[in-house]
Formats: sequence, structure tokens, C-alpha cells
Amino acid sequence: MNKPIAWTIAGSDSSSGAGLQTDLLTFHRFGLHGCSVMTASTAQNSHRVSDIQYASPEHLKAQLSVLKHECRPNAIKIGMLGTPKNIDMIREFLHAYSGYIVFDPVFSASCGGGLIAGPARAYLDGLFQIFPYLHLLTPNIPEAECLSGFMIRSFEDMEAAAHKILSRGAGSVCIKGGHFISDKWSQDYWTNGKESFWLATPRYSDRNCRGTGCVFSSAVTACLALNYSLKDALVIAKMYISNGIRLSTISREPTWFVHGSWPEDQDDLPFLSASPLMEHPRSFLPCDPETLGLYPVVDSAEWIGLLLSAGVKTVQLRCKDKQGVHLQNEIRHAVALARQYEARLYINDFWEDAIAHQAYGVHLGQEDLNTADIDRIFSAGLRLGISTHCYYEVARAHAVQPSYIACGPIYPTTAKMMPFAPQGIEQLKRWRRTLRRYPLVAIGGINEERMSEVLNTGVNGIAMISAITQAENPERKTQQLLSMVGKH
Repeated sequence: MNKPIAWTIAGSDSSSGAGLQTDLLTFHRFGLHGCSVMTASTAQNSHRVSDIQYASPEHLKAQLSVLKHECRPNAIKIGMLGTPKNIDMIREFLHAYSGYIVFDPVFSASCGGGLIAGPARAYLDGLFQIFPYLHLLTPNIPEAECLSGFMIRSFEDMEAAAHKILSRGAGSVCIKGGHFISDKWSQDYWTNGKESFWLATPRYSDRNCRGTGCVFSSAVTACLALNYSLKDALVIAKMYISNGIRLSTISREPTWFVHGSWPEDQDDLPFLSASPLMEHPRSFLPCDPETLGLYPVVDSAEWIGLLLSAGVKTVQLRCKDKQGVHLQNEIRHAVALARQYEARLYINDFWEDAIAHQAYGVHLGQEDLNTADIDRIFSAGLRLGISTHCYYEVARAHAVQPSYIACGPIYPTTAKMMPFAPQGIEQLKRWRRTLRRYPLVAIGGINEERMSEVLNTGVNGIAMISAITQAENPERKTQQLLSMVGKH
């Protein structure tokens, strides 16, 4: 099997609006081979559930047995389990499985029909026994209320419920906010007990799609099977859900979710933030002009003087080895040179000094976002660029609405130690298609030989370090690179 494999352990929906049919379609859209273990067969449509036949534990065991010998999964999504005995059988299987497990704790159908057999208390007690095997639990608000034992009426309640559920042993929880009363945003809350964030996308109140909970959990599972991190998987799944709802038919009645291809529209990219979104984030001033062009990153004002005299119009000062008065002098000198040459100077990291010396802009890494005062940078009228390396970081930058977003490393680089693998030119093309309203800067391992294929992606800027600073004749090399950029 060349494709990654994902399983769905769930009930069958005869109308294919939810359940394992929707899971398999989602897996297919993400390029996976999907396998199914059917826990129940339901006779349902968008208005009612008329009959349910639960699989016996013996039949469930037979399905698991034949699949594990031929189609070992990279990740498993669990949905409707139906009976306490089936929960026991699944727990026995999970005890011997070491891959990713995502659980969407389905208690009822979208149309309101119950999907569990026997006393609810016994069913819940059984579910709690499998929580320690789960990497992610994805309840909606009514399900989170059942699992946590209290009502959810506020964002603070969502956070409290998530931590209560975590105490049962799950690795992490993402409470989906589709049922939350809000006119503007659909907001989900994720936490693993140590880290947490909110994901917000526009709410389409005039659309009523079935099976979105199934789709979200299976999309996360698909991304985990494709070796994305859990944080990235949550962002991509949120994009997929937003896209499918946005493209669905406008109707108050239950309608069909639109399964697209890989999500690549900025309209569906969530805002990722530490707290729930109350209003649309304000945007930083745009780059002027939008094309940043050749964008050298250097460590001294001396280098900046050489580059500006060679014709560079956008440059970044990244001083990691200077402090105190030496750093202040370096920044002051660099700002003066930028004004002399009418160029755009971004100061890396030292945002307070950039404000004090009235630099054109600031560039922040992801770790800097934890400590920088974004509001002060905005109020000072500086432009802001942010480094990103993955979907989680792009969504986090999107919530800040910077002047530009930098993506990398595109190729292997020796400029600094990187915990991220090179993204490659195809992913850069995807970032360009996705981040269509942001100036996009490519960085990481770009040299003269690779310049043309990077420029052909349509990026607005190319950040370079060693290709210039380690050149035999940096000034001449800079002029050659400027000429290449100018031809595009």
C-alpha cells in the first residue's frame, strides 16, 4: 500500500451525511486509503433516525482482526460506538495499538436521534475507560457538557470543561464551538493541559450542514496519518470545515457539506490566538510598495551600508551578539542609513529599540510573539513581519494581521539550527495560493541557482543571508541578484 492508511471505527449513515461514509470521503480527499470498522448500521436521513442495528462484539472483533493484518493504520478515528460491550472490545484493541487515535464522542445524530444503547451512565463510564488511549478528543458543546458534567454558557466554561475532561486521561481536547451562540465567529478551544489556543473562523449562520463533527475529526486523523503535527492537523481540519460550510447551499434546513480538495483559501484560514476572538483583528500597515524584492538579512550596520549602496531597498538587521549601548548604536546607525537611501529597514526581535529609533518595521519570530507587545508596535505605526514554518504558525501570524509573512526554510540551510524540515518549492507554491492577500517572503537555503524557481512561485520577497554574506564579492553578487529579481 503506497498511500498512508487511516481507519474509521464508526456507525454507518444510510444517507451518507455523517458517520463512516463521511469519514471515508474525507480520507479520500486528503489522499489516504481509508478503511472502516462498522459499529452499527443506522437508517437515517437529515430529519430522523428510524432504526439502528448494532454490531455484535464478535463481529466488531472480526473486522478489527482482518484489517490489522493487511491494512495497519497510521491513524484511527473513532466515532459512534453504540454499546458498552463494543466500547470494551475497542478498549482491548487500543491497548495493543500505538498510533494516533482521535475520538469524536457521538451520542446523537444531527437530526436529534439517540445513537447509544442502554443506560447513559454505563455508556459514559465505558467511554472514560478508553480516554487514556486517546491523543485527541473532539466533543461539540452538548457532548462536552455530558463528559464534563456541567453546562457551557461562556468561553470560560468551554475552557473549564476541557480541563475537566482532560482529567479523565485524554492526551488533549478540542471543544468545537459550532453550537455556541455567536453571530460572527465559530471558535474551537484546544488544550493538552500545558498549552492551549483558540481557533476562530467566520460563522455562516445561514447554512446548516450535517456531519461536520465527523468531518472535522476525520480531517484531523487524515493529517496525522500524513505526519503533520497535531497542532497543524487542527488548523488544516478547521480550514477544511470552513471551506465545506462556506461553499454549501444557503438553507435553514439540513443541507450537504461540500467536500473539496486540500484547503488553500485564505478565507478559511483560522485566526489562532491565546484567547477567544471578540472582534476582527486590526491589520498592520502594508508594505509600501507590496513587492519587497531582494531582502538581505545581515548582522551589522556596516553590511546594511554596503547593501543599500548596491541598490537594495529592503533589508533586515538581525543582531544576536550585541547588547546595551553597542546594540543601540548599531540600530541608530542602520536607521540613519535606511533614511539616507530611502530604504525599508526591519529590526529583528528588538521591537522596543525599533520603536525608539523609528525604524520602518520589526520582524518577529514565533518565540518573540510570546513576549512582544504587539499593540505597542501597531500603535507606533511600524510595519510587522513574522516568521512561520508550519500551518499552526501561519494561523498564529494570521491572527496578528502582519504586514508580511515569511515562510521557510524552503531549502536546507546552515544559517541557524532549524527544528523544521525544508518545505520545498511545492509547499511554497501552496503558501502563495493560500496567503493570497499577504505579501509573502521566502527564506531558507535560497541561492542564485535556486532564485528563478522561487521567483516563479509569485512570492513578493526573497530573504537571503549566506548567499550574499559569504560571496567572494558581496557587492557584485548583490547587484547580480537584484538584476535577477528585477527581471521578474
